[in-house]
Amino acid sequence: MGLYSTGSGAGNPLSSASMSTTSRHLLLRKPTPRHHQLGFLSTFASPLLHTSSGSRACNSSCQRLSTKNIGRKITCSLLKVEDDVNDESCELVSGVELSVGEGVDSINAHLFKAVKNNNGTGILLLSDIFGFEDPSTREFAYRVACNGYNVLLPDLFRGDPWTKDRLEDRPKNLFDKWISEQEPQRVAKDIATSAKWMVDEFLAAGISKKLGLIGFCFGGGKVPILFISGDNDPLCPVNVLESTERSIGRGSRVVVFKGRGHGFAHRPQSFEEDEDAEQAFMMMRNWLNDGLVANTC
Repeated sequence: MGLYSTGSGAGNPLSSASMSTTSRHLLLRKPTPRHHQLGFLSTFASPLLHTSSGSRACNSSCQRLSTKNIGRKITCSLLKVEDDVNDESCELVSGVELSVGEGVDSINAHLFKAVKNNNGTGILLLSDIFGFEDPSTREFAYRVACNGYNVLLPDLFRGDPWTKDRLEDRPKNLFDKWISEQEPQRVAKDIATSAKWMVDEFLAAGISKKLGLIGFCFGGGKVPILFISGDNDPLCPVNVLESTERSIGRGSRVVVFKGRGHGFAHRPQSFEEDEDAEQAFMMMRNWLNDGLVANTC
């Protein structure tokens, strides 16, 4: 199962997501104080083994996950919401840095694991061009884990992601050079290595072997896909998505948000985009649940 998003994605095999909701507002970019509660991550034999360390649920308006929190247990902040808002329940999440693979083929990764009510399902999250350490991508991975999943976020660019400071000046020649250095065969091999690591860990832990895939931008893939995009995305026109949907065949779906551009699903820049990003996240969450958790095949 996967997801693909031109701005963000998650899916039942693949989905791309630009999120929004009409039922509640998750103001991820609102300058409110952070209230993450931190504690040391207890040691466990397998990163995917379930632990029962006095965790508690909380109403989530999940704030940005800082890289300073790596290797800690984190709970969502308790923020005031409107009385008529039915906020989602977010469980305690543990995060740990690890190495996937062996020898020169090993790659760095970050694992986010739901500590309480873990549904035993793995999600491989493929980042956009800004890499696995980008705060927006880690925040998204954390939110997915909040819903009961084990999320592996690998370093697909081997420590050399595209950076926002280079993006601002838009030096196309440098970007083209960087893209050419990301050899498709090497990236594909790293993705396969990451997927195999998760499957092996699941077997060792004696839990579900279900594995889903979420891809953003550069990290999108070809499987039955939920595409979530905006109709103002110059990098991935709607007609291209619809053509891809037809080529994939049965099981795929395209959702288009009016007026939204590239990356709005996990990098909303306004209140309105934040609403759409939240709705897209809910679509993605339902897609994962229906295709992985609820599906007993």
